[in-house]
Amino acid sequence: MRIWGRRTVAALAGALAVPLLAGCGGLGTAHERPTVVTSFYPLAFVAQQVAGDHEAVLNLTHPGMEPHDLELTVAQTADIVDADVLLYEHGLQPAVDTAVAQNGPAHVVDAAQHVRLRPGDPHFWLDPVRLSTVTHAFAVEMAHADPAHAADYRANAVALQGKLSALDRDYRRGLAHCEQRTIVVGHDAFGYLGRRYGLHVVGINGLSPDAEPSPAHMRTLHDLVRRDGISTVFTEALASPVLADTLAHDLGIRTAVLDPIEGLGPATAHQTYLSLMRRNLATLQEANHCV
Repeated sequence: MRIWGRRTVAALAGALAVPLLAGCGGLGTAHERPTVVTSFYPLAFVAQQVAGDHEAVLNLTHPGMEPHDLELTVAQTADIVDADVLLYEHGLQPAVDTAVAQNGPAHVVDAAQHVRLRPGDPHFWLDPVRLSTVTHAFAVEMAHADPAHAADYRANAVALQGKLSALDRDYRRGLAHCEQRTIVVGHDAFGYLGRRYGLHVVGINGLSPDAEPSPAHMRTLHDLVRRDGISTVFTEALASPVLADTLAHDLGIRTAVLDPIEGLGPATAHQTYLSLMRRNLATLQEANHCV
């Protein structure tokens, strides 16, 4: 796969990219740019697992940042243009969508084209079966872009798909027998997980972590918690816990973190998608009294 990127943006992009790369370590000069670019963490995890040692992977969404909030710098726009393969999800990050539409690279994998998305809900990666489908699509595109290492990409993808299959099996077994099958979460990012494993997901903020719930919706949540004997309200790693904490305090119940795995933060910097998904499973089992 080629190392020298085709520079199609203004010289300003190159000037901005040099200090960026110098701070990453191990990448050398601006001509040694990573050639696989991803738009947010779960896709970066897939890319790293499939690309292995053959390619460096650049994630556009920095640790601790909500992927929905991404605004591209000039240098990041250049990274997209220069990528040998771009892995992203159309509809999640408008700035990335615009950059791809205006001047995307030759090899692009849009995760949204390979999974059946629920209307308005982009969080497909919380269903490991769907993420496995994206893994296969990315490996196929990597093989097209870099035929010399096609066998390695296919083998790496099969290995990751095996791990995702094991994760799916553990979720099915771990959530098969639970006293409670309704979960109240900060925002409805867990629809795919709920549908896959038979959980009823109710979001405080709906599909947007920044939305303000109406008083009527809050009254409905109070009634739901009391009626169903829900013992836990779930907060998130990167979003504000204020509303969830308030709801739990008013009802005298506990809170726990259920990570939508949109990105890594200071507390999860050494975790991976797989370890975070397993931590979520343990959290759900405890909260819903699963045996």
